[in-house]
Amino acid sequence: MAPWCDMTRITTFLLTCLFAFGLASVAVSAESDGTATAGRPGGTAIVLDVIGPIGPGTTEYLRQGFAAADGATVIVVRIDTPGGLVQSMREIVQMFLASPVPVITYVAPGGARAASAGTYMLYGSHLAAMAPGTNLGAATPVQMGGAPQPLGGEEDEDGAAPADAMTAKSVNDAVAYIRALAELQGRNADWAEDAVRKAASLSANEALKRDVIEIVAPDLDALLVAADGRIVNLGGREVTLQTADLKAIEVPPDWRAQLIGILANPTLAYMLMLVGIYGIIFEVINPGAMVPGVIGGISLILALFALNLLPINAASAGLVLLGIALMTAEAFAPSFGVLGIGGILAFGLGSVFMFEEVPGFHLSPGVIVTATATSALLLIVVLAAALRAHRKRVVSGDNVLIGTTGTVLSWSGESGTILVHGERWQARGTARAARGDRMRITARDGLTLWVDPAGSPNVEEN
Repeated sequence: MAPWCDMTRITTFLLTCLFAFGLASVAVSAESDGTATAGRPGGTAIVLDVIGPIGPGTTEYLRQGFAAADGATVIVVRIDTPGGLVQSMREIVQMFLASPVPVITYVAPGGARAASAGTYMLYGSHLAAMAPGTNLGAATPVQMGGAPQPLGGEEDEDGAAPADAMTAKSVNDAVAYIRALAELQGRNADWAEDAVRKAASLSANEALKRDVIEIVAPDLDALLVAADGRIVNLGGREVTLQTADLKAIEVPPDWRAQLIGILANPTLAYMLMLVGIYGIIFEVINPGAMVPGVIGGISLILALFALNLLPINAASAGLVLLGIALMTAEAFAPSFGVLGIGGILAFGLGSVFMFEEVPGFHLSPGVIVTATATSALLLIVVLAAALRAHRKRVVSGDNVLIGTTGTVLSWSGESGTILVHGERWQARGTARAARGDRMRITARDGLTLWVDPAGSPNVEEN
């Protein structure tokens, strides 16, 4: 049988397998979709847990959870957070307001809190609840590089200094935002303003008394019972909740949300950036090493992705890069410490102010000090030692012979023997030579050396 017939059969078999696999995938997908739809008759409450700092990972998780809540009766967002990033908080509140399913925020379990960004989430939800022993508030925005300050041209009643223009602008914007949410959901707007301007906080029972929340419930089942029959404003229309007999379904974050949450960690992003830069520098210094370049390239790409998720100060990031450049320059061109000290200072200062001082999204002093010291050691000491090693004369192989001189032992015509480094070598050359003459080696051909007189202009002098 001709070879092309075998190839045709093999190709047909492979195409058939691929087609069958495609049909099976479609069937499984259709079956899965049908099951998911049938499993959502409307008697479910989707439960999403927001634990820890609010950031891009939280936003991605809630976005997936809201997508999975299609057909559910309510979405319960259980909160325990110290706050987080303003941009992520605003995206989450926008999801709440645009949701076709009523959203209940629930600060739980006992001992949990909805501080800072968590307070805005409570005010933006259709129904707000807290467990006994929880608290909310302290929603003053924190500016990069400093603590929040009160507004006004004079000292406040506590003797605090007046705010600068940027702080005033940020606080006024936050006040307008939380008051708008309070008015939309019919909650206490005056206390919301105090939470922003004065960092006020409330316990669960006080929040209920002051119309900041609607329900205090010890657990999720009690919350669903207490929410039953309440009327909420859902997209401009009044909706009566029927939650007493709902089945609670907890939706955990998937791998993508978990990965984004891990990468959106300032410490990890910062370390990935440094590893990436150092790896590329050492690959450039030692071409062909491969490992530093590969690790550095992957780390730098991951760092750029992570930094894109985080609010960073561009000037501070520039200082970090300048510090690395100066410390690298110190290794190439020693300046008696001027470049190195300047690089260390620039690197340290840039690292301090690189990220916002937001709970869970800042670099600890220990990380900054360790990274600065390690950078100085790698770039000034290790890199300088590597450069000095590269510049040393080769002490083995052909390169140690080329350019060195030897003494003629015997010579006849265009060949003879010379003594180089205590060894006798056969030598050839076009110039006349006599015993005792100094000859410089220009090339090697096996066990024969090609030489010229030591003073020849065709050969470089040592």
